[in-house]
Amino acid sequence: MDRHSFVGLYAALLTPLHENRSLNVPVAQRLMVHLLRRGLDGVYVAGTTGEGMRLSLETRRELVEGLTAALPPDKQLLVHVGTPEVRDAIQLAEHAATTGAHAVSSLPPAGNAQTVHRYYQELAAHSPLPVILYHFPKIAPHAFQKPADLFAVCDLPNVLGVKFTDFHLQLLQQLVKRGKLVFNGYDEVLAAGLLMGAQGGIGTTYNLLAEPYVAIARAAESGNWELARILQSEINDVLEILFRYPFFPAVREAVRHLGFDCGPMMSGDDFVSSASRAAFLADMDRNLPPRIAEMMGWSVQHV
Repeated sequence: MDRHSFVGLYAALLTPLHENRSLNVPVAQRLMVHLLRRGLDGVYVAGTTGEGMRLSLETRRELVEGLTAALPPDKQLLVHVGTPEVRDAIQLAEHAATTGAHAVSSLPPAGNAQTVHRYYQELAAHSPLPVILYHFPKIAPHAFQKPADLFAVCDLPNVLGVKFTDFHLQLLQQLVKRGKLVFNGYDEVLAAGLLMGAQGGIGTTYNLLAEPYVAIARAAESGNWELARILQSEINDVLEILFRYPFFPAVREAVRHLGFDCGPMMSGDDFVSSASRAAFLADMDRNLPPRIAEMMGWSVQHV
């Protein structure tokens, strides 16, 4: 298991749907290829952003098949296989391996530290692909209440590393010091995560801000931390706009504006009216930092 081959930036890919909420594979493929051409190293599919836990197991398999069919040979596909039942997660991992995916990931199950440890132990033991933990206290607050619990699961055989969606960057650094592959999870602190040793990132807003995030990573690699800080600040100006609205519908609307209509959300949490959608787009038009707008390819239409 070569950790170095997984270093890099990955979009937590949106799952495009038709109006009847069936899977829209062609748009998923186009969006993925577009993001990879913008410099990302791969995509992370069917996670929180991709509403994986709301999709049927068959739809999740169909999504992975469609994406691996269009995946360039030099890019990576990471598949979130988290389910309440570990046997279903193992089946999704086995399927991901047969399609040509490169690693799997999973949110922790409900339960205490022992339950979480058993789940990951069984998944890691039976998955044909390396496993990436998903540390996300906001969604799974009881999973890793003690750092020792997280370290113990990280040390299991066949565990590749951690998707670290937490602002506790000292803990991130501790994981790096233990030799773990760590992906920064909160987009608004990618530069800080890289400074603390993260070897990459996985994020929702990479769907629309791929080039700016790649620019942060390149600045960090060259030691230009001042540029990384400035780029992160400008990206966070965009995130502040997104946070003023229902977040995931806003991300999907921004991606639609860029040419990739991902349709409704499986959850039904869409913009409630055309007026609210127009207000969001006008806010983006007025307040995007010019450099970020240019890197995004954002065309102003709604001012």
